[in-house]
Amino acid sequence: MNLNHKILGTTYIVLSSMMINAQSTTAKLPGDPTLPSSKANIEKLISYDKGNFKYKVEDYFARPKASVFKISPDGKYLSYKEKDQDKKNHVFVKDLATGKITKAIVEKDDLIKAYGWLNKSRLYYTQDKGGNENIHLYAADIDGANLKDLTPFEGITLGTIMPVKDTDFVVVTMNKNNKQIFEPYKINHVTGEITQLYENKDVKSPIDDYIFDKDGNLRGYTVLENGLTTKTYYKDLQTGKFNLIKSADWSDTFSIIKFNDNSKNKDEAYVVTNLDGDKARIVLYDLKKNAAIKEIYANPVYDVSSISVAGKNRNYELDYVSYEGIKGETVPVSKFYKEIDDKLKSEFKGKEFAVVSSDDNDDKLLVMVASDKLYGTYYEYDTKKKELKLLYNLMPQLKEEDMAEMRPIEFKSRDGLTIRGYITLPKAALEGKKVPLIVNPHGGPQGIRDHWGFNPETQLFASRGYATLQVNFRISGGYGKEFQKSGYKQIGRKAMDDVEDGVKYAISQGWIDKDKIAIYGGSHGGYATLMGLIKTPDLYACGVDYVGVSNIFTFFDSFPEYWKPYKEMVKQIWYDLDNPSEAKIAKEVSPVFQIDKIKKPLFVVQGANDPRVNINESDQIVKAMRAKGFEVPYMVKYDEGHGFGKEPNRIELYKSMLGFFAENFNKK
Repeated sequence: MNLNHKILGTTYIVLSSMMINAQSTTAKLPGDPTLPSSKANIEKLISYDKGNFKYKVEDYFARPKASVFKISPDGKYLSYKEKDQDKKNHVFVKDLATGKITKAIVEKDDLIKAYGWLNKSRLYYTQDKGGNENIHLYAADIDGANLKDLTPFEGITLGTIMPVKDTDFVVVTMNKNNKQIFEPYKINHVTGEITQLYENKDVKSPIDDYIFDKDGNLRGYTVLENGLTTKTYYKDLQTGKFNLIKSADWSDTFSIIKFNDNSKNKDEAYVVTNLDGDKARIVLYDLKKNAAIKEIYANPVYDVSSISVAGKNRNYELDYVSYEGIKGETVPVSKFYKEIDDKLKSEFKGKEFAVVSSDDNDDKLLVMVASDKLYGTYYEYDTKKKELKLLYNLMPQLKEEDMAEMRPIEFKSRDGLTIRGYITLPKAALEGKKVPLIVNPHGGPQGIRDHWGFNPETQLFASRGYATLQVNFRISGGYGKEFQKSGYKQIGRKAMDDVEDGVKYAISQGWIDKDKIAIYGGSHGGYATLMGLIKTPDLYACGVDYVGVSNIFTFFDSFPEYWKPYKEMVKQIWYDLDNPSEAKIAKEVSPVFQIDKIKKPLFVVQGANDPRVNINESDQIVKAMRAKGFEVPYMVKYDEGHGFGKEPNRIELYKSMLGFFAENFNKK
């Protein structure tokens, strides 16, 4: 099971703090620089969070001293990020035989977003500029030498990155030739030489995914025809021709995730599909015959879409299948992994665990262990000796016994759908006291869902005595295609009903003080915050809109170029603005046109370089609210994008948010 998105930065939105002088830099900054609140006003907001609290914001949101550990392919080195006194997270490499430590990658002004091993002597990493998501790929030797920008092109972003094992090559997709579409390239990561592998010619019906085998050979691709039909093509290994094998609606799934190199049949692959049912399942498929060989795994309640396959040393056998149920679940398949799974389950009862790195021979594994009360701990597992050794506790200052329980919940919506989610309850609620509630709708909204596990936000709120409700409302992913489709064209409407029904459920359980409920979210969650204050103005005491959409019309107009091929999909998910009746609905559920209904205090937060939700979305709502006499605190960071990634910014955000909640919960 994959814990990375939960632990090392909680990859949904939970991603110096110097105030910008608006007068002297107005012409250079995105948005309207006269709108953000002053430093004094933000500090006043922070001051409302008063109390004798055991834990500070920094305890939850300061990055770990060390994190993101990885073993080199030959097992001789351990790499990891380590934070310095300036909050920069550099990548270090430790020689396991000698103990020598070398700084391999230096983080400067911009965050290192991801990094990994290309081969036994070379690393890669990715960076953008201030959160603008124009991502570049870099490579460096383990001593920091021979540093190269492998994608040295202005205004591009990367799609996939696939190192080709035992070579000096990496295969990437990027939008170099046309900003709307991606094409595949093979790059020599030592010399920087680039070779384009295939041409993506049709902008109206572009290739939107490329399928490579382990050796970096293009074996198939999918075409998005007219924005609504996905066509899968597979290469005949005898003729070299790409043949159409599947045509499906964009909302259905047929996805080749990995070739079965354990088989002599080179046309075998593991496929995720829901074409013949509601839930996504894993099947073994013969791509040349265009027929399923056998089902690998399916679940009656949840979509299943992840597998892990061994390397060359164990002939690429299937190790396990994983999926998100109430918690993360792993289904062992190989004898090798069954033994590991049994060992880890016996050692870490009630917790989640995942193998996050290994050497090529699987002699050493790095295992991440976490739970709703444990941020994350790395263990080293010696598969020959069958011994576990503690490597690193990411957040030792947070004691499990002090953390709050994240409890799965299930209830019926007002129109009869089964809705699932989670509530994090502070100890006071478990003792029978009614507590304030933070309602936290997730981003996306389509295909995304909230998960069980350690969440720094909900734990921070619990440290102040607040419960947090996370509802996987209709349109959320992981519960089958019909549940997801039931939320299409219901954003701001029935999707909000589900959130409200979740609040009513929480109140009915006796946990919540109904007069102290706030709503807060990022991206779509920010939009849902605004709609919550509009749709049910008496339900919430206040709201925090973090990089949220305020106007569906301007949101559509500001899509980054590489989103434009998906505009027809977005029309089906949100609303078709070319259809007068749907445009009318879109206006009714665009918060900027409904501000007369907002009665409760609002705090708005935005990253100025956000390519997904343009700063204009936040500027609009702030201007409109202030024009009607509301004093809306507005935090903008000019070195951030779609969510704050830099530690000082994150800490200031959460301190301000706590102050905002405290101010409004404590009003007489």
